[in-house]
Amino acid sequence: MYWRVEGSLLDLTVVEPVAFFTWNAQTFTERFRRRGLIFLMAALRPFLYSTNRKFATRVVHTTLRGVTRDRLDLLGEEYFQYKLKPELKTPGAERVRELVRGGADVVLVSQALEHVMKPLAQHLGVKRVVANRLEFRDGTATGRLLEPVIRPRGAFARIQEQSPDGRRAPKTLARQLDISLEQLRAAVIPSERESVAQERPIVHFDGQRQEAGFSVRRALAGKHVMLIGVTGFIGKVWLANTLLDLPKIGKIYLLIRRQKSNPAQRRFEKIVEESPVFDPLFERYGTGFAEYLREKVEVVEGDVTQAELGLDAETASRLQRNLDLVVNSSGLTDFNPDLRDALTTNTDAAMNILEFVRRTEHAGLLHLSTCYVAGERDGRVTEKLIPNYTPHGVPDFDAEREWRVLHEVIAQAEAQAEGEEVTAGLKMQSLAKEHAAKGLQGAALDNQIRKNRIRWLKTYLTEAGTRRAKELGWPNTYTLTKSLAESLIVKHGAGLPIAVVRPAIVETSVAKPFVGWNEGINTSASLSYLLGTYFRQLPSNESKRLDIIPVDAVCAGMTLIAAAIVERRHDSLYQLATSVTNPCDMGRSIELTSLGHRKHYRAQEGLESWLRLRFDAIPVSKTRYQRMSAPAQKAIVKSIQRVMSPLPLKKTPLARAERNLERVEKLIELFEPFILFNEHDFAADNVEKLSHALVEDEQEEFGYKARLLDWWDYWINVHIPALRRWTYPLIEGRPLEARPARSLVNGETVKTGT
Repeated sequence: MYWRVEGSLLDLTVVEPVAFFTWNAQTFTERFRRRGLIFLMAALRPFLYSTNRKFATRVVHTTLRGVTRDRLDLLGEEYFQYKLKPELKTPGAERVRELVRGGADVVLVSQALEHVMKPLAQHLGVKRVVANRLEFRDGTATGRLLEPVIRPRGAFARIQEQSPDGRRAPKTLARQLDISLEQLRAAVIPSERESVAQERPIVHFDGQRQEAGFSVRRALAGKHVMLIGVTGFIGKVWLANTLLDLPKIGKIYLLIRRQKSNPAQRRFEKIVEESPVFDPLFERYGTGFAEYLREKVEVVEGDVTQAELGLDAETASRLQRNLDLVVNSSGLTDFNPDLRDALTTNTDAAMNILEFVRRTEHAGLLHLSTCYVAGERDGRVTEKLIPNYTPHGVPDFDAEREWRVLHEVIAQAEAQAEGEEVTAGLKMQSLAKEHAAKGLQGAALDNQIRKNRIRWLKTYLTEAGTRRAKELGWPNTYTLTKSLAESLIVKHGAGLPIAVVRPAIVETSVAKPFVGWNEGINTSASLSYLLGTYFRQLPSNESKRLDIIPVDAVCAGMTLIAAAIVERRHDSLYQLATSVTNPCDMGRSIELTSLGHRKHYRAQEGLESWLRLRFDAIPVSKTRYQRMSAPAQKAIVKSIQRVMSPLPLKKTPLARAERNLERVEKLIELFEPFILFNEHDFAADNVEKLSHALVEDEQEEFGYKARLLDWWDYWINVHIPALRRWTYPLIEGRPLEARPARSLVNGETVKTGT
């Protein structure tokens, strides 16, 4: 049943929505240019309309050339929600809903673009529409309308066709639209937003075909697994999802380090009490949740930075007999930390875990690394572990020798910090007139020198780690120490059942433990927050692929790989990434981030929100960024400060603005390797092959589905809202939202949240 929208539901013109789209283009230049074109079209339209209504419609839509589908889809939703929905004619809308409830297959027909009509159809419960459709190439409108063009109604239609009944017979409608009946039927499209899944054939070029009939449930049933790193983002999600999806797993041992007077058991209890990750488990098991945890989870107190993982002899012996798998998701993810912390946590700990696994009777090891050990290089990164790897291809590089040299650097720095020369400098610093603690002596002076020594040593080793990483081709200390761990595992883990797993940039969950879970100030949160302010010009390479992977996709891949290790059908390296299977480049990522912020601000009241939704971020060159963004603004602020310095002011003018601009500069510099340089394409073939080998009834629950991600929906409706809920409050120094109390044990009420 065809239903004409104009007249029965809305009084809609062709120009108004097109004008809205053009006035909300990404850049200010585009907006003014397109506005000029719209005014020109408005002037010419009466003449064009009287000559040929179809041609006039085509001409109007040429102003949308260069606008992305992502933007049109979001603006179409916005235009309906805030402009058309309040103007919807109630009698006509009720008749459409009645027909739909009665089982009628209603098709809405309109001269508007599909981006406006689809939200209307979804609002009324209609499954299909006929509307004007733009041609897109690589996600960008060409300005050309696809056939058939739905022309506007005649000049007297507003008078003649105002009935709330918009039903039209197919032949009558086809005649009114000046198209054939076949064209009308072919023009019907679903009202749901189109999302094209990336289909990739599984090809085994190396001849090593994964045997079919792979079952995660069978592989992990009754197995004993030790998880290291449960306090981290990935570790918590993997534990919760595993307990939810694999109730027949034998036992999960959690290795947790004691924190001063806070024992490991209490640390885990606090996580369970407070983290939303465990909400789905609590909903499933209710009052039996605590009992289920006691049955499936055992906390062992230890420390991966110590030999034998800091376990007592009896616990170590028991685990080495019983364990089937060790999952190491621990690590220090700060980009440029103190070299001592990075080396101890990312490299030394990996070697301690490897030696522990070697002493077990039959356990395998899943070691979590990062895709960005690839370092400063371009091109496709294959799933092949290269011993003694450096991005710059340093000849005769030996990872084990480098590991030991870095420890020597630490020892020399610690000795230097205690030496006479440094001590004298620190004493002068403590006694300096500008120092807050001037006039110190005795024990107070010694204490101030000690504090300064700690700061000096941390700064020295942070700079030493960063400098050495860049000399070898890594952007930061984090990737250097993670890569050293990989090379050492290749060398010392030969013959052991080990798989190294490299996730890309791990972000918000799509489905598990629930839609939109994120935690802490993770890799891209600071940048996305910045793009939600008045900051507009982000130095980046538009065509560079930003490799984002949802945390539940990472955990699904880890579970597949864990089962493969247990069955000894694993590969040595797995990359969990999207840059090859489902790419999203920097240009699109920046626009989607801005659109996600726009959707939030559009729903808010006030001048601040009204202004912010008009400041879309754009990708720019490094030169333009330096000339027109934070560096140039900071230079202006400093010039003003120099001019005003002779004045007797209590506070330096614009000091806060200068500090904010310095923070922006440092943030951009920190992320440049990921957004501007190094065009990586991370292959993720091995996990795809593993997923393809799953038995049919486990494909839905345990399959690796990163290629099915709809980036528009993920960014706008999942990722940005999740960051606003779980991460931005931390950046702004605000508490997270209060959560209801959770009853866990014996009817006791345990407060959760912050």
